[in-house]
Amino acid sequence: MAAACLCAVLLLAVIAPGRADEAARGNTPNTPNVATGVAATNSADTALIARGAYLAKLADCAGCHTNAPTGTPPKPSPPFAGGLPMGSPFGTIWTSNITPDPAAGIGRYTYDDFVRAVRDGVAPGGKRLYPAMPFPSFSKISDDDMHALYAYFMHGVTPVPKPAPETKLPFPFNQRWALVAWDELFAPHERFDPRADRSAQWNRGAYIVQALGHCGACHTPRGPGYQERGYNDGDRLYLTGGTNDHWFAPNLTGDPDSGLGRFSADDITAFLKHGHGGGLAAFGSMVEVIEDSGQYMTDDDLHAIATYLKTLPPREKSGHVDTDPARNAGTVQLLRTGAVEYPGAGLYNAFCARCHHANGRGEPDKYPQLAGNPIVVAPHATSLIRLLLEGSRSPETIGGPQPHRMPSFAQKLNDTEIARVLSFVRNAWGNEAQPVAPREVQQMRRTLRR
Repeated sequence: MAAACLCAVLLLAVIAPGRADEAARGNTPNTPNVATGVAATNSADTALIARGAYLAKLADCAGCHTNAPTGTPPKPSPPFAGGLPMGSPFGTIWTSNITPDPAAGIGRYTYDDFVRAVRDGVAPGGKRLYPAMPFPSFSKISDDDMHALYAYFMHGVTPVPKPAPETKLPFPFNQRWALVAWDELFAPHERFDPRADRSAQWNRGAYIVQALGHCGACHTPRGPGYQERGYNDGDRLYLTGGTNDHWFAPNLTGDPDSGLGRFSADDITAFLKHGHGGGLAAFGSMVEVIEDSGQYMTDDDLHAIATYLKTLPPREKSGHVDTDPARNAGTVQLLRTGAVEYPGAGLYNAFCARCHHANGRGEPDKYPQLAGNPIVVAPHATSLIRLLLEGSRSPETIGGPQPHRMPSFAQKLNDTEIARVLSFVRNAWGNEAQPVAPREVQQMRRTLRR
């Protein structure tokens, strides 16, 4: 799932450590041995913990709840200790510590506490979680998988006694009581219901995408209440593309232009495993999704996801890709004959053609194709603009291609030049999409400086 699907871009749980009476909790059969932490593995079901560890990979819990490396040289942050600042339309939200530490983390959570937080977005003491936490998707997680996740986080994760920074949003977004109404209006609370008319593989893929994978958190557009405008394939806008943290996660339906219609199930599987597939390459927030989640999925689960996605009908068509070879040849001729007076063509020759080439095809497993790339003809150029301003890198995975880095052009090109080269790319080789205006680049540049 691109992007960063596959998103990516990246939502988080703001789970506050429980403050209920510890003595009362101690009489609860499901209460973990918080004093022993990981050592409790000896008395726990190791197979259940191992399954929970895999499910945590599927859900990409580390992507939000593990901070970026810090220091010089960079030192990895403790897994699941939180402290990662996440951008939202309402302000910065700090991810929480979900290690089994009894004070800084979730070590005092009973199984019922854990379930209510993950599925319903309610922490112990009745504290409501912000809808950036994808609990509407996690509500579909099965009971068996929930037990495995609880076992892993209580007995398979090292406690970290360091509180995460407190989230302090401005008024009125700091009034969490209002989230009761949000929940009533927008949040589903049903478990995943397999379809009898579909195969076991399809149902497995649907379950991962809709529940644990929470792909819609990035790839589904959001409404005025920051709610996802659909939570399954029966909703018209589900997985049709969405913007989060200034990345646009593309359409995952069967649209042949801005979606997955022209890509095979094998292309999708390869992309999720190593960040390269069908001439595409992961970038931005999707890189972390591949590194923290996709590369660890079993082949069966990867194929199940691809099988499910390939059955989604085309929706929310955007842009167009003309696959007539003459269109590609025309752009190649323009670039090779020196007709650089064409707006953006000279800039492409100077800064882009070395990797992506005159034919826009890039190089397999190294540089993505621009000709026919869904993100290039997407309805919003948000990701393209941010990519040129900040640069990015491809994923580093076990057995995958060598990572490559795209440099930042923020200091090399001004707003007008970036707009021109992106407008050229969005309308070359058969691509047909709206041009980019300099004011869009200017606005993004200002936003990223904040």
